[in-house]
Parts: sequence; C-alpha cells; structure tokens
Amino acid sequence: MTFTDAKQRFSTRVADYVRYRPSYPSALLDLLRAECILRPGHVIADIGSGTGFFSELFLKNGNRVYGVEPNKDMRQAGEEYLASYDGFSSIDGSAEATALDDASVDFVTAGQSFHWFEPDAARREFVRILKPGGWMVIAWNDRRMEEAPCTRAYEDILERFGIDYKNVKDSYPEADRIQGFLSTSSERDLPNHQILDWDSLRGRLRSSSFSPTEGHPNYAPMMEELRKLFDAYQQDGQVRMDYFTRVYFGHMKAGA
Repeated sequence: MTFTDAKQRFSTRVADYVRYRPSYPSALLDLLRAECILRPGHVIADIGSGTGFFSELFLKNGNRVYGVEPNKDMRQAGEEYLASYDGFSSIDGSAEATALDDASVDFVTAGQSFHWFEPDAARREFVRILKPGGWMVIAWNDRRMEEAPCTRAYEDILERFGIDYKNVKDSYPEADRIQGFLSTSSERDLPNHQILDWDSLRGRLRSSSFSPTEGHPNYAPMMEELRKLFDAYQQDGQVRMDYFTRVYFGHMKAGA
C-alpha cells in the first residue's frame, strides 16, 4: 500500500464515515489539560483531519484549529461538519507538507491517521511547524475485544471479508514505532463506545477503508454475517461496540 493510495481510500465512504464513525471521549481533553497544560489559546494543527471529529474536540475547547487533509472529499465533508466553528480553517495539505508556517502551532494532533503518514517526512514537517516546547498528540479508537463478545464477532467479520484488512491492521502504530517518532512520549487508554442500531452498524462497517463495496463478491456474505451478529447480540434493537481510545503525547525534536 502506498501513501498516495492511502490518501484516496476514503473518497467513496465519506457519507458513512461522517454518520457512523465513533468520536472521541471528552476525557481526552481532561488528560491533555492535566498532562500537556492544554489551554483554549493554543493553536492546533490537526493532521489528517478528515471529516472533523478530532478537530471538533479542540474547537469545543476554544482552540484555533487548522485541519490539514489531503483527500478532497473528506476535506469538504469536514468543512461542512465544522462550518459553525469560527476557529476552524481547512487546509489542502498532508502530514508531509502541511503548508503551515514555521513555529506556528502549539500542538500537532493526529486522530485515527498516524498510520498513513510517511514517518521521516512527517517528523521533519512537524518539527518545522511546532513552536519550541510544542506537543504531538496521537490518538485512535481501537476495538476492545477481550471482554466484549459482540466486538470480537465484528472483528472476525472484518478478518473474513475485509479486502486488505490485515495490511491496514498491521500498519496501525505500535508503541515502539511511536516512541521512535517522538523524543519523549507517554501513553494512556480511555474508555469509549458506540450504541448502534442495524442501519448504524451497517454504516459503521461500510465506512472502513478495507470494507468491500456493494457489487464486490464479499459484500453480500459480509452483510449476511453482520445481520447474524446483530440478531445475536442486539438488545432493544441496538448493539454496543466497545473501544478504548489510545492516546500518545510527547515532544519532538529533529532526528528523534
């Protein structure tokens, strides 16, 4: 998988992504206030901002946010989603070329996007745009499977029918990779979940970049298995998808 391919993968999934992807818990802001002294006056560069979920968390905190997104369809969806926030600016750019000024931001953030970056070029760019002492925050929602049988069954469907699920899953950032990207780093896990009816569960699956689209040989059997999952685990017409939001935060320096 090339990084160019990665930047185009979600173009056909924007509507489902906006409606059905999980957001981020407000406890993430509490964590950053306590550990990184996050304040409303800080300027945020949200890299791979997509449809705007992670950016919105900081906008609600009163921050100025530059959403940097290379995919045109995702970027436009983010602009529409965040149109009511005066503090949001949308930028056609990437982790490797943000178009932001030198030493112009206090935080660089990446929500559900770090694994798409080209590490060396992204590190150079982030060091360039961060103010001295600035912070990098990396977060993503990961399914919590150990004590959640519904979530385990959903994972099994992805493994059986996803087009290139293993490649994407293997690209998710591991601790040692992030610790090599940052000069200092700390890690926290925060609880998160979604409550989904049948239409929402279908949309959640379709929003994934590795999910086969309608017309693909895997699509119909995948949806059949998803229906079986829903019927087995639903209560009052809803299922619960459990996640943890994993957060890394730290500083950067050239050549880390």
